[in-house]
Amino acid sequence: MMRETVRELVAQHGRLAVDAETLGDDDDLYRAGLTSHASVNLMLALEDAFDVEFPDRMLRRQTFASVAAICEGLSELAPSDA
Repeated sequence: MMRETVRELVAQHGRLAVDAETLGDDDDLYRAGLTSHASVNLMLALEDAFDVEFPDRMLRRQTFASVAAICEGLSELAPSDA
């Protein structure tokens, strides 16, 4: 469930140059066209969808580099809800 929601949000807010559905979980979203501005929009959408807040220590490129990285970060923030 989490992974599918993350993929939907990446597709909606990531402004990628490729279809998000064609990317693997470990594919680099920045290489696929994710910009720093789009990553902020994606982060806000993730926070709303999962009712979490990314702490400052997680506000780095690596946290949003792939679907797998995003899911890992979300699991760390809300392990009982993930």
